[in-house]
Order: sequence, then structure tokens, then C-alpha cells
Amino acid sequence: MQPHKMPASITLAEAMRFWLKLGFISFGGPAGQIAIMHRELVDERRWISESRFLHALNYCMVLPGPEAQQLATYLGWLMHGTLGGIIAGALFVLPSLVILIALSWVYVTFGDLPVVAGFFYGIKPAVTAIVAQAAWRIGGRTLGNRWLIAIAMAAFVAIFAFDVPFPAIVIGAALLGLVGGRIVPGLFATGQAHTASPTNAEPAMIGDHTPTPSHLRWRPTTALTRAGVGIGLWLGAMALLIANGGIDSTLSQMGWFFTKAALLTFGGAYAVLPYVYQGAVESFQWLTPQQMIDGLALGETTPGPLIMVVAFVGYLGGVANDVVAGQPFTSGALAAVVVTFFTFLPSFLFIFIGGPFIESTRGNLQLQAPLTAITAAVVGVIFNLAVFFAWHVWWPQGKAGDVFAGGIDVFAVLLTLAAAVALVRYKVNVIWVILGCGSAGYAFHSIKLLAGPVS
Repeated sequence: MQPHKMPASITLAEAMRFWLKLGFISFGGPAGQIAIMHRELVDERRWISESRFLHALNYCMVLPGPEAQQLATYLGWLMHGTLGGIIAGALFVLPSLVILIALSWVYVTFGDLPVVAGFFYGIKPAVTAIVAQAAWRIGGRTLGNRWLIAIAMAAFVAIFAFDVPFPAIVIGAALLGLVGGRIVPGLFATGQAHTASPTNAEPAMIGDHTPTPSHLRWRPTTALTRAGVGIGLWLGAMALLIANGGIDSTLSQMGWFFTKAALLTFGGAYAVLPYVYQGAVESFQWLTPQQMIDGLALGETTPGPLIMVVAFVGYLGGVANDVVAGQPFTSGALAAVVVTFFTFLPSFLFIFIGGPFIESTRGNLQLQAPLTAITAAVVGVIFNLAVFFAWHVWWPQGKAGDVFAGGIDVFAVLLTLAAAVALVRYKVNVIWVILGCGSAGYAFHSIKLLAGPVS
């Protein structure tokens, strides 16, 4: 495709149309979403230069939370200030929120129907393979020496054997990287980075030497004002939830829990999931382990950030706890909106507060060693998640006291292996793998129904 002719200016309306389009086509997880933005904004439209795009991406990579959504917010802010950033970040999320609320309603209302149950039976093995592939992919890019491998193994043992909270693992890895980076910096100098297409030599609307507009300049007073506004929004929303249900209400607990998830989870969506699982499934019991796996599958098959699985978690938790008495859909939808608000509010603040400073100090980020250590730990945590999913999928009747109860589900094992081969060997798109496994699960489930009662 030939690049578009570079426009004289980028209007807010034109940018809004692009961000809305992106919200509906952003499949493929963070890497796929970043690739779409790079192709559209750098290669084709030439709104942003290669170096400015990668500089923004590098900052978003060091932040907790969903890096692709933060990158969209950063680029929207770069082009049109705070309003542009809000529009870009919100439109990256809203289509996914609406779609997931609808799918969550279908899941809760019709989940016991054979066609739905069979499909979800098939996609559980696919999700197990997807999570395992994520650990393999990130590990291959990150674990460049035995010390980083040791950090990953220690993180796995900590969460698997001792149930250490995920934030504690992240903080411990960061401190280890901070110290180790000063003593033996070479051990933490990995080449991890998102790759992009070859540098586009064509001029861009916002290029390397574009004069810095007012909204990109670092001003401490502006940063403090924006921090005050963000904290005020958080306090106002939390006060509203407490006033309507009390500090121990389900919605108040969700607001506080997902604020911590947004602030303490580094390494992308797969790194957030173990923490969400620990809280949502084990601590608060908003949903079951099997439902968490189903929610991840829905998140994989819808556009937007994978972390939008939290909307599914919120929906099921809202329904289970009847947060709006006698109205299951309203309960679920309200909880999904609350969870989404508290999950993404910090991401906007990180961009609007830190973005001007990052623009004023391009190329001076000194966080490589702690981030490398964190990413190594994340590999171990994700591998633990894959092991956990495999246990629940391969031994569906297993429980804490008898992990192999009921025997192994051979079909689920074979389907997991087939999905892994499709993903790793043949690079099949995640969506096709999930749809294929879901169809196979439905067919197998139907055969079992015809043969006799399902155990």
C-alpha cells in the first residue's frame, strides 16, 4: 500500500475517526495493536515519525498497566493535547467494554446451553496454550543469561509453592535489578524491545525536529494540577461507591482492588492476570477458576486490550453479589464499568503527568536494569499461570486436596498440544486458534451428549 499524502494538519475529528476505527480492529494483543498503530500512523499516514513513536513506546513499556492503550493515549496527547489523549485512550477501550458486557450477558444467561458449553469446553485448552506461548515468547526475548533465568525460576517458585503476592514479587525483582544493575550492569542489558518496520525516511507531521508545542512542555505546576485532578476523580468515584454501599461493598472492593492492579502490575496483560486471579478468584471469589479461563478466552477474541478481561470479571462479580438488587444485567454492567474506570484511570494520569517530562528528556530513561529484572520475574509468574490453567483444564475435577481427582481429560490435553503447535510452529492467528478449538470442543461435546450423559 502506498503511503497517504501527508496532510497539512491533523484535525481532531480526523484523529477521532482513526481512534474509533482502531478500537474495533485492535486484535492480536499488545504486539498486534502496537503494530497496527505503527503501520497506520508512521508508515501510511505519516502523522508521527519513527523515532517519536518509539520514544513514546519506550516510556509506555516502563509503566504498569496496558502499554498499547497507554501508547494510544500518549500519541493522541502528542497530537491534540489532553483532550486528544482522552479521546484516543477512551476509544481504544470503549468498543471492547461494550462488546464484553454483551458477551458476558450471553455467557451468564446461556452458558449452560450445550452449544455454548461445548464451545467453551474447547477454548479452555486454547487459552492454556496461549498463556504458555506468552511465557515462552517473553522468556526467549528476556532471559539472556543464567541470572535472569534464576530470577524467573525464583518468581515461579515464590508464587507456585509459597503463594507470594504478585506485587511483592515485582517489587523484589525491581530492587534486585536496581542493585544488580549497579554492580554488574552487563547482566541486565538485554535487547528486549518491540520491533518495528524499517525507518520511514519520509517527513512526518510530528517529526524529530518539530517545534515543541505548549502542551508538550514540562511544567511542575501543571503536573501537580493534573495529579490533583486525577486523585480528585479517584476519590470522588470511590466516595460515591462507599456512600451507596459502604466501604465493604462489592463495588468498593472492586474499585480498590483494580486500582492496585493498575498501579502494581508491570509487564503487560499476562502479567496482570495472576494478580487478578489471586484477588478475584481466591480472595473475593467473584468468579470460579473455570470462569476466569472462559473470560480470558473472551478477551482474546475481542478487540481492545487483553486486560479488558477485567470487565468480564467485574460483570460476573456484580451478578454473583447482586449489586443492584434483583437486576442481574444492571448489576453486571455497572460492575464492569466500575472495574474499567479504576483499571484505566492511572494509565491516563501516567501519560498526562509524565509525558511532558519524558518529551523534555528524550533518550534519558535509566530504568533498564530494574525493568529487565521485573520482566524476568514476570516470565516465571506467567509460567505459573500456564501450569495452573493446565491443571484445571486437564484435570477438571481436581481440587486442592486431590489435584488429580477424576482422571485426566485426554481430549483436552490433545487439543492443548494442537493449539500450541498451531501457535508456535505455524504462527496461526490467536483468533483462528480459539475458534478452531471452540468448534472442536463443540463437536466433541455434542458426540458425548449423543453417546450418553456428560459426567
